[in-house]
Amino acid sequence: MDLDVSNLNPTDALAKAPASAAPPEQSDLDRKINRCFPGVVVRKDLVKAVKGNAIVPSYVLEYLLGQYAASDDEATIQAGIDAVRRILADHYVHRNESELVKSMIREKGRHRIIDRVGVVLNEKADAYEASFENLGIRGVIIDPGTVKANEKLLVGGVWCICDIEYSHSDDTRVVPWILGSLKAIQMSSFDFDGYVAARREFTSEEWVDFLIQSIGFNPELFGRRAKLLQLVRLIPFVERNYNLIELGPKGTGKSHIFSEFSPHGMLISGGEVTVPKLFVNNSNGKIGLVGYWDVVAFDEFAGKKKRTDKALVDIMKNYMANKSFSRGVQPVGAEASMVFVGNTSHTVPYMLKHSDLFDELPEAYHDSAYLDRLHCYAPGWEVDTIRGEMFSTGYGFVVDYIAEVLRSMRNSDFSDKYQPYFALGTNISTRDRDGIHKTFSGLMKVVYPTGEATPQEIEELLRFAIEGRKRVKDQILRIDLTFDPVDFGYTDNAGGWHPVTTLEEDEYPAYYQMGRKHTAVTTGNESAESPTVEGPPAIPEPTTALAAAPVDEELFEGQRDFAENQRGVSYETLLLPYLRGATEIELHDPYIRMNHQGRNLVELLALIATVKDPADEIVFKLFTTLDDDAQSQQKQVQMLSQIVQEAAQQGLRVEVAKDLGGHDRWIRTDTGWRINLGRGLDVFQKSEGGWFDLGTSRQEFRQVKAFGVTYIRENPEN
Repeated sequence: MDLDVSNLNPTDALAKAPASAAPPEQSDLDRKINRCFPGVVVRKDLVKAVKGNAIVPSYVLEYLLGQYAASDDEATIQAGIDAVRRILADHYVHRNESELVKSMIREKGRHRIIDRVGVVLNEKADAYEASFENLGIRGVIIDPGTVKANEKLLVGGVWCICDIEYSHSDDTRVVPWILGSLKAIQMSSFDFDGYVAARREFTSEEWVDFLIQSIGFNPELFGRRAKLLQLVRLIPFVERNYNLIELGPKGTGKSHIFSEFSPHGMLISGGEVTVPKLFVNNSNGKIGLVGYWDVVAFDEFAGKKKRTDKALVDIMKNYMANKSFSRGVQPVGAEASMVFVGNTSHTVPYMLKHSDLFDELPEAYHDSAYLDRLHCYAPGWEVDTIRGEMFSTGYGFVVDYIAEVLRSMRNSDFSDKYQPYFALGTNISTRDRDGIHKTFSGLMKVVYPTGEATPQEIEELLRFAIEGRKRVKDQILRIDLTFDPVDFGYTDNAGGWHPVTTLEEDEYPAYYQMGRKHTAVTTGNESAESPTVEGPPAIPEPTTALAAAPVDEELFEGQRDFAENQRGVSYETLLLPYLRGATEIELHDPYIRMNHQGRNLVELLALIATVKDPADEIVFKLFTTLDDDAQSQQKQVQMLSQIVQEAAQQGLRVEVAKDLGGHDRWIRTDTGWRINLGRGLDVFQKSEGGWFDLGTSRQEFRQVKAFGVTYIRENPEN
């Protein structure tokens, strides 16, 4: 029986927890935020406080909080929270209570609701008809003027506050529901000049932290690069026809912004994409999602075996390149940005060694013509798995406000802001240059909306933009031999050449250059080494995932006993020699429950990850049992889930299943070794030492409990 921890989000419990009774202390940044942007900022932890079991996007809740709790006065905030809770309790429609709400409308004659509303045109009746997703009614007549003012009602639906009336008729063809009023949950206007003026009050670091808090995260837990990776996800909202891809481990929040952050973005499952839904329905001429939404994001886009429509791939390639698609014989232009997010199942070095960083894409999209239309590849593997402590309790923009700001800047072009100081390499192609320009322009609008920045600040964003496009092009060179290599970099005004590399290129240079040799490529100023796609790999390949023990090393067989308080014991000397050469390892230990037991497991996994080849993967099967106490069990499952996710990033596929073997604790490898562990991994004595205790860093300095280990070679041939 499997213990299903793979799909559990470690922050689920936090999301259900009540808000802290004591309000968080305001930081200097929070005070400046409230002074410069009064009325359009909100404390970010309030969303969890009011959400309850209402399944609505964050921007809906923050819209309401912006009406009632956009303040730094605690009494006003608490009154606002109470008001929003009452509104949700009285007006939000839960699917399982739809009949009760319909009865309430009938008895009262009129009732206000919060629901997702979609509209279709009934050609036979020549009338627009609205449907209410949670309330479960359709065919409600809606005024053409209301539809014209809210065209997204026609595609995908919009969250709205509506007054619904009931009037029964003897004519069964007449729908008894009447739409009294409809207000889309999004801002109608804002002061952009005031936004830009207030931006000047913040330093670059303060502004970036402000934006990270607006997304919902605590900036103190992110480095500068990690913050920029989060802000890259905002570029599709501020740049027209921007094509972004992000692949990485699950649980890193790749799709969150596109489903929760803005009423102008639409997140759809990769399996739900069709030509009529996305572009145009030729049978009725109805324009699809790209005609109405600023951003169309494809969730769960990865998956090699996923079926794809070749016609969809072809029209998507044309749209991504030309910003238009064909409606019969008439081309139609649109400005929706395209975002593709998906999970990876392998580590970066594994993908670089065995294929490429687009390895997870469906076969039809693993195509150089499609990939070359991507402006930026965001390295999702660099983003931390979301944990409870990462969420912000500080102030950030009401997301509906910042969504409108970003949308208004789609008309601006900041792509030339670097040119007074820097010039791109001369052999960078037009398509590469376009990708760099759009990413740079988007980051400039997000971070420096005034257009004013120092050369150093501009250089930081330019390098980031070049890296995002280089990641795309370098992988294309692995797939299609007809593409020419490019030397990515820029020159400064003094003529100095600055090459740009990707982080994974610096971390795994041998694997990054596999299948390619270097030839001289002339840049704007000098001759530089640039990769081509010729030649065999020039790196040694290990024969197994864990390097095998030396041939002349005889491993001990039999029993070893250790005395209480003994030091000098570590997993490295106790277990590692017997794990070398293994590609599959089993650990049977029914007691991986407490934090220190989880730490023991993590230390063993970290040791294995340290000595294995980074490009290889090892299967680690953990057989354990769940705690009997429900609360303790929840913490245990959250702990195991986090360990599984973190280990996967280091090439260790941890599989957790129920141990049916009672209290016995042992390890078995696919190389023929069985290690019977008297105490399992729990051999070290409890220590109260903190970070300054040497035992915290090295197992050898810890005292052990009395325990024994038996080494058995089950398969002598190995």
